[in-house]
Amino acid sequence: MAYCGAVGSLSGRRALVTGAGTRLGRAIADGLADEGASVAFHCHSSRTGADEGAARARRLGRTALVLEADLADFAAARALPGRAAEALSGLDLVVNSAALFEKLPFERISEEALERIWALNFRAPFAICQAAAGLLPRPGGCIVNVLDVGAAQPWRGYAHYGASKAALAMLTRELALELAPGLRVNGVSPGTILWPAQGYDAERRALELARIPLGREGRPEDVARAVVFLATSDYVTGEILRVDGGRGI
Repeated sequence: MAYCGAVGSLSGRRALVTGAGTRLGRAIADGLADEGASVAFHCHSSRTGADEGAARARRLGRTALVLEADLADFAAARALPGRAAEALSGLDLVVNSAALFEKLPFERISEEALERIWALNFRAPFAICQAAAGLLPRPGGCIVNVLDVGAAQPWRGYAHYGASKAALAMLTRELALELAPGLRVNGVSPGTILWPAQGYDAERRALELARIPLGREGRPEDVARAVVFLATSDYVTGEILRVDGGRGI
């Protein structure tokens, strides 16, 4: 895979990526390793994918390890950056990618469902950012939160999901202000990159693609490139970079 920036643009940097066992989190962690970073692959239930990613990174000559944690547990989330910093002998970059994507009609969103999505999509990144703020170097430390175009564009059936991502988008901007000038905080907002496991047959996919000016779905590597860009662009903070093929136009 080829990522933006010069090869080795993250050489010597140490990164924690949450949700790195599968889907976008795995692609981001792989992309950071490709650019020279040492990577802590966080996972909860996707241990196999995280192990494979760490093994791949080690074959590239990087330091890589797997850290398990249930990020719905606030204390476990808050402890994760410290665990990564201890294992990697420091921490320069945190990418909050782990998230829950769920569709439910508004009338059927129970307290349990609301709590489940809020815990993983907002409280966990909040806890991780709070802990990382005391560990990342100043200047030079960087946080990238993985958002969603659904944070700005409402979708029928995703009230709790969209609200959780919108909250994370605001937190991203708040922290960019509050943690400056020592730390940079940005977000990446993917569009149609990986289809959900259910509910998207060929007809539904065609309708979605028709809304995208570039006329196609994106690839996980596109998001990874965006994260590398944000991690290496020292004069960019408080930005949310859309990777959506122009859908937001």
